[in-house]
Amino acid sequence: MANLNLTLKVWRQANTNDKGSIQTYDAKAIPQEASFLEMLDIVNERIIADGVEPIHFDHDCREGICGMCSLTINGIPHSKETGITTCQLHMRKFNDGETIWIEPFRAKAFPVVKDLVVDRDSFDRIMASGGYIDVRTGSAPDANSMPIDKKIADEAFDAAACIGCGACVAACKNGSAMLFVSAKAAHLNKLPQGQPEKNKRTLAMVRQMDEEGFGNCTNHYECEAVCPKEISADNIAKLNRDYAIAAAKDALA
Repeated sequence: MANLNLTLKVWRQANTNDKGSIQTYDAKAIPQEASFLEMLDIVNERIIADGVEPIHFDHDCREGICGMCSLTINGIPHSKETGITTCQLHMRKFNDGETIWIEPFRAKAFPVVKDLVVDRDSFDRIMASGGYIDVRTGSAPDANSMPIDKKIADEAFDAAACIGCGACVAACKNGSAMLFVSAKAAHLNKLPQGQPEKNKRTLAMVRQMDEEGFGNCTNHYECEAVCPKEISADNIAKLNRDYAIAAAKDALA
């Protein structure tokens, strides 16, 4: 396969308080079989050889599991390809001579740390606010001790597939985290093990989300369109119902 010669327009920002700007880099002789992050590795090696500070970007597993590779590529979180993370994107999806714009995820609650790296600790605080479930620890219970309807189990498993990458927030014009929060709440709220804390969990996670500065959901579904794990926006409707019930019970209490 022929190599690619590309032009990269990359967001460079020294720190959170720096203004930042787009810088241009040549990416020559890039193998088509390379992943997008491997392409950045190649470019960084050449930049370092020239005595310039490399482009900073997040990565970890490079297998589409951890959600660290938070890049906006040509204006779309994780690129225009569906159902994949940035690290699963390969250079064969681009054309020779193409110009690629690379920016960090943009959201008020995701301040830029450096270049393409953003601070997503707000997601961790939302998850922590949800707490744990009250189940007996120790040996694994018998599989049939608590039967769960297959439909419910499948829905909970699909919600649990969320990797917390933040693409949903970056795609939303309001910077809403509703898809993320609804997925994290749903995979516990749907199961019998999660019922004792369901109302407390729902209230805590939604209120923490608001405190972190995320915007409101206006049902445009850009979040669902860019989600690499294809989390359904149906979870948002379920979260809204759960929150309304929990808030009403909390007010009466």
